[in-house]
Amino acid sequence: MTPDHFLRSLERAEPKPVYLFLGPEVYRRRLCRAAVISKVLTPEERDGGVSRHELDAVSLSEVIDDARSMSLFAGNRVIWAASAEAALPRGKGAAADDEGAATGAKSADASLLSDYCKDPTPGVVIIFDSSRFGLDGEDKAKNERVAKFYAAVPEIVEFAPVTALDARVFAQKRAGELALKIGAQELDRLVEATAADLARLSNELDKLALFASGHDGVISEQDIAALVPNLSETTIFALVNALARRDRLESLRLLDTLIREGEYLPLALTFLGSLLRMALAAREQRLRSAQDVQNYFQKQGVAMWRSRAEQVYNASLKFPQEKLEEAIGSVFRADRDLKGSRPDDRIVMEDFVLRLTRA
Repeated sequence: MTPDHFLRSLERAEPKPVYLFLGPEVYRRRLCRAAVISKVLTPEERDGGVSRHELDAVSLSEVIDDARSMSLFAGNRVIWAASAEAALPRGKGAAADDEGAATGAKSADASLLSDYCKDPTPGVVIIFDSSRFGLDGEDKAKNERVAKFYAAVPEIVEFAPVTALDARVFAQKRAGELALKIGAQELDRLVEATAADLARLSNELDKLALFASGHDGVISEQDIAALVPNLSETTIFALVNALARRDRLESLRLLDTLIREGEYLPLALTFLGSLLRMALAAREQRLRSAQDVQNYFQKQGVAMWRSRAEQVYNASLKFPQEKLEEAIGSVFRADRDLKGSRPDDRIVMEDFVLRLTRA
């Protein structure tokens, strides 16, 4: 089920005795964890009623033993078992476990968990939390193996990364709750700067609300540029567009902006090179829209939100293929020079700009 379905189910009924949380998304996981604690424990029970275990440090049997034990401090309990993927067998044990699963046999830990799920301790809710792997791409098979090991758990909640559109809707709603007066373009830049991460979005909006409390909640583009980290990505996108137009003056101005903002130039070059390589891939795959770009790279297991897909697609349109290949070669040369003996990072980057903007 999705986090929203999980929260609605808690409003209608008592929680299940055991859950498995799968996926990397942080913000909605926090909401779900808080909702379980509020549902199960009274305010007086919350100090002593929440236990946390790390399954890369303790065994699954120890978690089950804790759930079977009676507490002197709380009638009801919530047990948070983090790093749930660490309980899976490894090496020869993993191969044996996979073979056993095929014949219906189960490992001792899996059997112990199955027995507990059939006869759980009243008033105790266990949440096994696996946040290490994504739900798509190369991590999909790993998460499927985690789900297979915890097959006895009656409810699985999947925490997939949110889309840029979902993040935009969240940002608009949260800004309204904080009485922030922020325009659509500023919200888009904020979503882009935080890579559509709800936890980061929430933190940045809270920070902007504190800043804006002294001037009627109004947030300008300059405020976002000054207060939100990683907005330099937007400047790099603009630099790519200027390079595509062979606009030397604008490219040098944007490079100067990155330097004045304290951007680490080797990191900026790495990001720029990544963008150019994705644009070349989009050209070679003959992708026809930003949506095609987003779908293609997500299938490859590459994080791709809407605004970034649009930047990749626009770069693929503005650069001819041979120019993209030349630009990637220039990135390689600049990266080599940045790592070598040179007088100044700025000189290397200015030479990079001059090479790509010559007639």
